[in-house]
Formats: sequence, structure tokens, C-alpha cells
Amino acid sequence: MLLIITPRLQLRELTPADAPLVLALLNDPDFIRNVADRGIRTLEAASDYLLRGPLLSYAEHGIGLWCVERREDGQPVGMCGLIRRAGLADVDVGYVMLPAWRGLSYASEAATACVQYGLHSLHLSRVVAYINPDNAASARVLCKAGLHACGHITLPDAKTPVLLFSSDAPATPAAQS
Repeated sequence: MLLIITPRLQLRELTPADAPLVLALLNDPDFIRNVADRGIRTLEAASDYLLRGPLLSYAEHGIGLWCVERREDGQPVGMCGLIRRAGLADVDVGYVMLPAWRGLSYASEAATACVQYGLHSLHLSRVVAYINPDNAASARVLCKAGLHACGHITLPDAKTPVLLFSSDAPATPAAQS
């Protein structure tokens, strides 16, 4: 079972026992506004989401969203991880923290650990992220994690563009010509 340790956090694989955490995270109004409404409204639906999402991703890809816990007391504060999405070439970092734990740099610490794990342990050529262009808080998290804004893209099956961040070095003015 994967375990990533940072100075204040540990990231571990989610289990069916994490359904209450997942239910709270996926129903947070900020998550719904900035990511998506997954329609998960019951513990049973959260359990099914875990089985069809993170747990399946661990089995198929060896990566997925992980539970983020404080090391000092094991308190779950959110989810963060690496996601391989169908139809996209790159692995992306995703994260969500419970409202009570935002503003403490937990998202930045967890996202940085995931990006570093992807680049150095998995030897990915790059890690990306996709965010709502209006989500300034997520943009700050991604910059702290070492990613750079690369412009807007429209993902497959999406209607509106998102902002792409990448671990690749930003292009220099001469390279953009």
C-alpha cells in the first residue's frame, strides 16, 4: 500500500472506510463549483465512487487519489493524488481539502509531494493539472507545487476551456516565437 510522507502529512490509499470523507469532499460547494458535481449524495454512493474511481485506478494504474491525513493525529483533511484519465496523454495532479483544513498549506504540501512522486519515483516526463480559470486558490497551490500556467485548453467531452498547468519549464520568449 502506497504511503507518501511529508513533514506534516501522510498520503495513503483510500479504502471503503473512507466513504464519509469522500461524501463530505464531493458535496463541498467549492468542489462542486470548481471541479464538478459528481452526484454523490449517500454513503452508499460514496462507497461506489471509491470502488469505481480510486480503488480501480490503483489496480489499473498504480496511482489515483489518496487520503491526505495529518501525521500528528491521523486526522483526514482531504484527498490528493495522481490521475490517469482516458483520452489524455499526461498524468494530472488533483486535490481537494475539507473546508476546515484550507488555508494551512496542506493542499500545497500534498500536491508538491504528488508531483515529486510522479516525476522522481514514477519517472513521468511531466505532471499536469487542469483547473477552472477563476480558481485563484488552486492556481497558487499549483505554483507552490512547481507547476506553471501554460494557457487554456478544452478537454475532450468538455464545453468550456480550463487552465493547463505543467511541471515542464515555462517557455522562454525566444522559444515562443
